[in-house]
Amino acid sequence: MNYAKRVCRVLLIPLFWLLVWWVAAWMIAKPLLFPTPWAVLKRLTELMATKEFYLITANSIWNVVFGILIAVIGGGILSLITSRISLLREAILPIMTVIKATPVASFIILALIWMGSANVPTFITVLIVLPVVWTNLDEGFSHMDPQLIEVAKVYKMPAWRTFRILTLPTLKPYFVSACRTSMGLAWKAGIAAEIIAMPRNTIGTMIGDAKQYIMTEDMFAWTLTVILLSLVIEFLFAWIFRKLDSARKVRKEA
Repeated sequence: MNYAKRVCRVLLIPLFWLLVWWVAAWMIAKPLLFPTPWAVLKRLTELMATKEFYLITANSIWNVVFGILIAVIGGGILSLITSRISLLREAILPIMTVIKATPVASFIILALIWMGSANVPTFITVLIVLPVVWTNLDEGFSHMDPQLIEVAKVYKMPAWRTFRILTLPTLKPYFVSACRTSMGLAWKAGIAAEIIAMPRNTIGTMIGDAKQYIMTEDMFAWTLTVILLSLVIEFLFAWIFRKLDSARKVRKEA
């Protein structure tokens, strides 16, 4: 019964908002400004029937995912170093604060001046995700139990084992929180960078072209693609962490 209720909720909520969308389109009655859900879904289906759609989508996903990987690895290494060198941490903290406070559009325009348009989305993704990862992991390191670390030193526990047994369990919730926070930010920032920089064969460029030529249905269809891809990426991320948790529990029980 509970499962049936959850399924009904999952289905009814999107249907409710589709109805709101349809009513708004009917009241405005100007398809050029605000198309109906049916017109957008029809256009999205037409786009999905072409090879270019998948090439464009893959390029945008790669730009964002590659930037996230660089930022996560870089943020992890940087947080490990700054946890051991307090002076470096104090030097980096203001930079991270400035990056988080500065509008994304400013960085996009500067990046467009400094480098080619093709590299801007990945660079912006790194710039958005890196401070989030570093800040969260830095907080995680600050919550490490110093007594446990001392015990590991007394018993001369190998560095890798100390990291696996003590450090990873402490950092895991902070790392997961950083990834969850940065996923949506990275995807939106990456697409915004594509809209401004206009690299070839990307979703942002398609949205920019649709705006320029007043192809509202195309703009809505590509925007809907962005939303659906964001949901899929977040779902995959949550699924991966659930699988890792399950595997860890199985190893413990064994």
